[in-house]
Amino acid sequence: MLTGSEALPLLRTGQLTVEGLARSCLKRVAERDFSVRAWSYLDPDAVLAEARRLDREERKGPLHGIPIGVKDVILTKNMPTQQNSPIYADDSPRIDAACIQTLRAAGALIFGKTVTTEFAATASGGPTRNPHDLARTPGGSSSGSGAAVADFHVPITLATQTGGSTIRPASYNGISALKPTWNAINREGLKIFVPSTDTLGFCARSIQDLELLADVFQLEDCVPTKRIELSDARVGLYQGPAWDRAEDATRAAMNLGAALLRDAGAHVDELTLPSAFDDVLTQFGIILAGEARTSFLHEALMHPDILRDEFMAFVDDRNTVSRRDLVDAYDKVASLRRIFDERAGAFDAVLTPSVPGEAPPGIDRTGDPVFNSMWTVLHTPVVNIPGFSGPNGLPVGLSLVSPRYTDRQLLAISAEVTDLFVAKGGWRLDADKRRESAAAQRGALVDQSMPVRG
Repeated sequence: MLTGSEALPLLRTGQLTVEGLARSCLKRVAERDFSVRAWSYLDPDAVLAEARRLDREERKGPLHGIPIGVKDVILTKNMPTQQNSPIYADDSPRIDAACIQTLRAAGALIFGKTVTTEFAATASGGPTRNPHDLARTPGGSSSGSGAAVADFHVPITLATQTGGSTIRPASYNGISALKPTWNAINREGLKIFVPSTDTLGFCARSIQDLELLADVFQLEDCVPTKRIELSDARVGLYQGPAWDRAEDATRAAMNLGAALLRDAGAHVDELTLPSAFDDVLTQFGIILAGEARTSFLHEALMHPDILRDEFMAFVDDRNTVSRRDLVDAYDKVASLRRIFDERAGAFDAVLTPSVPGEAPPGIDRTGDPVFNSMWTVLHTPVVNIPGFSGPNGLPVGLSLVSPRYTDRQLLAISAEVTDLFVAKGGWRLDADKRRESAAAQRGALVDQSMPVRG
């Protein structure tokens, strides 16, 4: 499948129609989704009708005709937003979330809803499977968003992250992803689990596609963005407070990633942080438990017989986390944010693990977010960089992190690092699959009547 940035000039010049692109995506879904199960809602007739409407539009926006999947905790009119919960089965909102309105204004083709774990708030797996090994998890809670991009169903999907729900699926599926600076994008219309950390994120197969979205959502840095050559780059290495849980695959990826950067001329040094950061995951857990009590109160009161015990426990957990605990955690983490920004500001980016290792076997659990939660609670931007693999030949990503509101600068260096890691790290998305899918889409330049199955 063409990436969004590859398809966009063809769509703008009329060499490819939106309908032709949509048909090739639908064809891929029909061929594969019975196994991968990335979609919770997809109406091919509605997709094609909207594609034809976009083809008739004279004004072509910055995302004209690009198919985008939407995680099913984001309100999307004319499509159900079910949150993988029986409470909201077949629920059909009449309004779009703010992010969907922004995408529609940019001319994007809202393709369908991708599978999430329930309320995007549990590590219990859903039906989605890892397209690289159907016996393994694609990660969560943005399971469908990660799998749909990795399996070439659509070029871009929306995700969300409370702890690690964008970056972890990206690593397990071998794709790029951005978790922006917290609150840099309007969250109105998203199911909120932990207000202090929940962030809209993006999954794609190229950094260029992430940059397209950064343009559309008008992400802006504290200082002007500059292009950085790897030979001039300053990269920090940080293992994190959970390094003892890193598997051999992630340890090897960190070592190889640092060596590749040094060979490319980058200046690579350890990032050292005060011992107070060793406790940051504990503070994140306190904030999660304290805020989840509020987030699920209304469902607990309205649907006590339907809401799962896992979520009822958040509301009932009044003795474990007090309001004083919550205030103390807020204050401790707030102080760490400034320290991290200052220390990380000495580098162009910080290289750190995305996951403990390869996607674990089974789909009943979605994996461990232990290497992501620190950055989410610190509100920093994070990009998953694919390119490495584990003992079973499955993808293992690394993260690049930078201070708050340096998202554009982080994407700029991520483009250079991604090219390096994908070229020399030992893993990339299946080239034969990519050629096959891209050829089918280019075939749509001639045959705009490609049938849709499913």
